[in-house]
This record gives sequence, C-alpha cells and structure tokens, in this order.
Amino acid sequence: MSNPKQNNLDGIGRFAYEGLDRLIHEKSRLSIITSLVTHPKGLVFSDLKELCSMTDGNLSRHLQLLSADKLIDISKGFQNNRPQTLCRLTAEGRRRFLAYVAFLENIITDALGASRTETTNDKPFQEGWSPA
Repeated sequence: MSNPKQNNLDGIGRFAYEGLDRLIHEKSRLSIITSLVTHPKGLVFSDLKELCSMTDGNLSRHLQLLSADKLIDISKGFQNNRPQTLCRLTAEGRRRFLAYVAFLENIITDALGASRTETTNDKPFQEGWSPA
C-alpha cells in the first residue's frame, strides 16, 4: 500500500515554476516584448509607449533592463529631422521569449491536468479534513 504522505511529497514545488524567466514575466516588460515580437522591424519609443500604456520614465527604465540583458536593441536616430529612439527585439530576446512561452504552455498543461484530476474527485475536502 502506498504512503499518502510520500505521494504528497512527490509534488513539492510542482507549481513554484522556478524556471519562469522573471525578467520577461513582469507585466510591463512582457508588454514591451510582446509588442516588439509582433513588430519585427521595431517600434519607435512613442509608439511603444502608447501600445504599452506607460509613462516615459517607466518605459525608459524597463527598456534599460531589457537592453542590459541583451533582449532588445535600442538605436537613436532621426526621422523627419526629429530625434527618434527605435527599439527592436534581438535574436536572444526572441529566443528567450519563445522559451518563456513554451514554459507557460507547460504551466497550462500542469494546471489542466490537476484540474481534471480534482474534478473527478467527488469529495470536496481532502481525507481527514472537516470544515469548521
């Protein structure tokens, strides 16, 4: 007969997802990267700011972090005699974004598997538990 406590220990940390790329996972940076992945030629700062609904300062800070980790490339130039900042996703940024998406797919698979198991269980509480 299997030990129920041992089976429970097998799942320790199962939903901690330590492999999740925290740099990308943060909401604002995920918004930036998602915007850039859908615009392979890049986006100028003002367009990116509008797409992500961010302030100049907030966007600048997140761009610095992503650039420091080589996920995006930031180029300064001119368009119609006006200074422009162009942001593009690097090959490394695309690779890490795709790895991040694959990891999220694993999370969804785990969650769906767990929910199917729980929905087949007619008991509302675990064994030995009673509501107050």
